[in-house]
Amino acid sequence: MPTLIGPAQTRGGRATMTRGVLFVHSCPRAISPHLEWGLAQIFGHAVSLTWTHQPVMPGTVRTEYSWEAPCGTGARLTSALNGFKGLRFEVTEDPTRHSEGERYSFTPDLGLFRATVGSNGDIVVSEDRLRNVMAAASASGSDLADRLEELLGTAWDEELEPFRYAGDGAPIRYLHRVG
Repeated sequence: MPTLIGPAQTRGGRATMTRGVLFVHSCPRAISPHLEWGLAQIFGHAVSLTWTHQPVMPGTVRTEYSWEAPCGTGARLTSALNGFKGLRFEVTEDPTRHSEGERYSFTPDLGLFRATVGSNGDIVVSEDRLRNVMAAASASGSDLADRLEELLGTAWDEELEPFRYAGDGAPIRYLHRVG
């Protein structure tokens, strides 16, 4: 299993907690138990997922998992999942008072996309990144709109969209801390 990245963000010695969702859009059936074991290593407890057939890609399965854990868990999940062959997945991590939200998307063809996400769920692009894209487009004569689409992860959305729709009606497990 790959090395995990990033320590949990702490506030006064206590980890700042957040929520997120792992969407595994397609996973070779033989890998699914190994993925559950990897998630258990990250969360520190057994993780049992409900896998359903992925009709877009026969021979693969899909699942969704809502989680609550320390900030930075989204990055650790993505790092671990990136080591499994043949996965298509997305990881979201909600923003908190102390951290911005994140969205990770991965496909075998495109690799990894990461974006900062605001409290309303929109991708947030920093001023520096916008200035760099404008300068690069100007210097190379490339289309600014195409460069902006890259910043927004449009190619990942286009590739994952059929897999997302195939999951309509799939069971979603909501986990909430009680007490």
